[in-house]
Amino acid sequence: MNRDSHSTGCPPEKLIYVIAGKDDSLVSSQCAELLDGLLDPSQRATGLFDAEAASTSASDVLDELRTAPFLTDKRVVRIKGAEDFISRNRPLLEKYFDNPCPTGRLILTVKSWDARTKLAKKLSKAGKLISAAPPTRRELPDRLIRYAKDAYDKNISLTTAILLIELTGDELTRLYSEIDKLALYAGEEKIITQNHVESLIGHNRLFSAFAVIDAIIAGNAGVAIERLRGMFAADKSTEYTVVGAFAYHIRKMFNAKVLLDKGLRPREIENRLRIWGNTNAFFAHLRQISLKQIGKYLQHLGETDYKIKTGQTQARVAMEQLVLNLSAGTTARRNIARST
Repeated sequence: MNRDSHSTGCPPEKLIYVIAGKDDSLVSSQCAELLDGLLDPSQRATGLFDAEAASTSASDVLDELRTAPFLTDKRVVRIKGAEDFISRNRPLLEKYFDNPCPTGRLILTVKSWDARTKLAKKLSKAGKLISAAPPTRRELPDRLIRYAKDAYDKNISLTTAILLIELTGDELTRLYSEIDKLALYAGEEKIITQNHVESLIGHNRLFSAFAVIDAIIAGNAGVAIERLRGMFAADKSTEYTVVGAFAYHIRKMFNAKVLLDKGLRPREIENRLRIWGNTNAFFAHLRQISLKQIGKYLQHLGETDYKIKTGQTQARVAMEQLVLNLSAGTTARRNIARST
C-alpha cells in the first residue's frame, strides 16, 4: 500500500536514501513506503539487514551492502536513528558515497540533515534525501485526496477532506488511518462521502459536542463542563479533534440560522444541511440564539484554537474556559432579557 507516493517520489534505482524528519511516525511511514518499493515482503528474509545504530560498525554495514544478493536483485541495509552512526563513521561513509555498491541500497533515518556537509553534497549525486516534514494545513486536503485515489481508487471531495481533517486533527498518519477505515466502510462505492465521514468517524464526537453546546445554550455551565470532560475521558484523540467537532456544529448552526431567518421550514433545512439526531432540540436552540451570537461562538472558538496550536494553553484547559465563558454569556443575556 502506497501511503504517499507523491510526497516521496523515491525511484528504486537510487543506491542511498536519507530520510529526515522530527516526527517519528512520519519518518517510519516514509521508511516503510520506501522499503515497499525496494523489496517485496517475500524477499526481506534474505534481502534486508536492519542494523542497530548504536552497536553496528561501519565495516559491518559496508560488508552487508557489498554482500551478493540472494533470491533478490538487491541487498538493503536500513539504519534507524543514524545520527550518531554517521558522526562516528563520517570518513568511511564519504568514501562509500563516492562509490556505492550497485547491488546495495542503504537507508539512513535521521532527525535532521545538514545540507552544508561534505556527506550531504555527495548524497545529491549518489542518492536521494527524503523529507518527512509534515504537510501544512493547507496542503492536507490535497494529500488526502491523492492518497484515497492512489491507495484505494476512491474519490473524496475537497469539502469531505476538510471535514475529515476537522474531525480527526491534522496529524497525517492518523488521517491516513481514517482514510483506510473509510475506504473499507465505503465498500464498492467509488466515492467517500461526507455521510461516510459523519457516520463512521464523526458520529460519537459530534453527538458529544452537540450535547455540550446544548448545555451552553441552556446556560448550564456545570452540565456543559461535565459533558466536555466526558468527551476527553472517553477518547484520547479528543485533544486533537475537540475544536473541529465544535466548529462543525457551530457552523452548521450558523448556516441553519441563516436559512431559518429566510423563512425555510426546519424539515427543508434538515435535508439541505443533513442535520441528524435530536433535530427538535437543534431548532429549539436556534430560536433562542441570534446569528450574531453564533458568530461570536465561532470567533471565540477560533481564538481558542489559535492558543492551543501555538502552545499557549492545553486543549482541555482552553475548552473548559471557552465553555465557561460561553455559558456565562448565555446566562447574562437571559438575565438582561428578564429584567427588560
